[in-house]
Amino acid sequence: MMKFACFAFVMVGCLWASALDREAFTFTKYDLNVRVEPEQQRLGVRGKISLRNDSAVPQRSLSLQISSTLNWSSIQFEGQPVEFVSQTYTSDIDHTGALSEAIVVLPQPVAPKQTIVLDIGYEGVVLQDATRLTRIGVPEDQAKHAEWDQISRAFTAVRGVGYVAWYPVATESVSASNGVALPDAVARWKWREAKTEMLIAFAYSGSGEGSKFLCNGLKTPVISERMDTAFQDHVQCNFGQLSTESPLVVIGNFQLLDRPIAKIFSLSEHKAGADDFASAIDEVTPLATKWFGDHREGTETKAEVVDLPDPQAASYESGTMLLMPLIGSDTKLLLAAAQGITNLLFPSPRIWIRDGLADYAQVRLIEEKEGRAAAIAYLKAHSGALLDLEKQSSEGKSDSTLLNTPDKFRVGIKAIYVWWMLRDMIGENPLYAALHNYKATEDTDPKYMQKLIEAQAHRDLQWFFDDWVYHDRGLPHFRVASVYPSKLASGGYMVTVTVENAGNAGAEITVTLHAQDSEASGKLVVAGKSKASIRIQSPSLPQDVTLNDGSVPESDTSSDVYKLNQ
Repeated sequence: MMKFACFAFVMVGCLWASALDREAFTFTKYDLNVRVEPEQQRLGVRGKISLRNDSAVPQRSLSLQISSTLNWSSIQFEGQPVEFVSQTYTSDIDHTGALSEAIVVLPQPVAPKQTIVLDIGYEGVVLQDATRLTRIGVPEDQAKHAEWDQISRAFTAVRGVGYVAWYPVATESVSASNGVALPDAVARWKWREAKTEMLIAFAYSGSGEGSKFLCNGLKTPVISERMDTAFQDHVQCNFGQLSTESPLVVIGNFQLLDRPIAKIFSLSEHKAGADDFASAIDEVTPLATKWFGDHREGTETKAEVVDLPDPQAASYESGTMLLMPLIGSDTKLLLAAAQGITNLLFPSPRIWIRDGLADYAQVRLIEEKEGRAAAIAYLKAHSGALLDLEKQSSEGKSDSTLLNTPDKFRVGIKAIYVWWMLRDMIGENPLYAALHNYKATEDTDPKYMQKLIEAQAHRDLQWFFDDWVYHDRGLPHFRVASVYPSKLASGGYMVTVTVENAGNAGAEITVTLHAQDSEASGKLVVAGKSKASIRIQSPSLPQDVTLNDGSVPESDTSSDVYKLNQ
């Protein structure tokens, strides 16, 4: 009889799972106590979570998901255990490619907008795992450089949702095989949690006096002396920007190099790299300050650069914390320093501004060091990824815009072009002035940045922001519709070039006439699905017309060069 009852409960749980609205509840507060045991690679969690029913109907069941290597031990409501079925739920929201999902049945339905509090407990191990990448064909050696999250005696680093579900979440299944699905799922989760409170008290054991605990939240040491033989330190972290940053925890035996604007935490084997990175910071800080200004609330706020033990590990940025292997070429370190320092100097509630400018700082630095041609080549190297993203948008797989997405990859690929095009259109000094006048506390209107720039440029840029920031209208596609050269009495030619844009997004492009011994160019704005003409004087009859010098991304560049019949 007991076996039948258990079987019936499991079957009912399966039916609940099939009809479950996993995104009905929003997590409004986490108040957790987390025990980290690097020697055992273990994580143990106890605490409370608050959830609000944001669906339109009462809900009696809900989903709680953690990494598949963690196991649920208890879930209580109002001091009493609740029924739940634990199952493995396939999803690439976690690095293991699966989640340990608890389908919870509450004693009574939760009305729309009603909030409940659950006491929870779970534990398990967090090992380095690249399953979600290897099963879609990524070579294991390559995958492990991207999936470096783990708890271990030598080094501990665990990123949040989208990497490791070390705190409870609730999302629908997502596969990394669809290039846009995973970042879109993470973005959707972050938007839901925009106002969520997360306060986590960590107890952790270190391995020697050099052991340091880092998090990308507001860190407060709770107890500094040894409590017992197992745990040496207790630290509290308040993670306050879940809409843009995933909670991140790092523990390692780091050496600290404290600079005026940054703290560099390096492993002993990368000490020379830390010194080189400090020099890179010293070099780029005056440039970044000139370009963007210093908008920190206080000069005591510093960037944090954290070393990764794998020399080929993919870097990761979260707020003012940058994780990367402190090894590599001078160029690599300079670009990383430009990104990290800009993120520090220019805080903003809008990801396309804050992270977009940090990425733009890299291409701007290349231009400063190597010239415009090198910067354009850097932009072109990113064009393939942007084309893939825009193709997915045109197929209806994503409707994200720069204004509404917290997806850093999408922002990094597109916003770098947006800032470059803006600088090209209005000039260096007006852009400097607009960015120096920016105040994050006043950025409550989506058009705030547009108005700052227009005030300095004395130019209406509504069309540009509509096409590139407020909406996702894809990419332009230019071609020469006609060329009419007219001989001038004074010598040379006046050439009228008509350009057609088959795309939906407008842009200002460079139109260049190439003659046998000279060239001449001009700027032309071509709106989406329209034509525009420009007149350019040339000392001799041009041989070809080139559209766009590579600074404007296009869906197709095959018709950018037009040969004239001589």
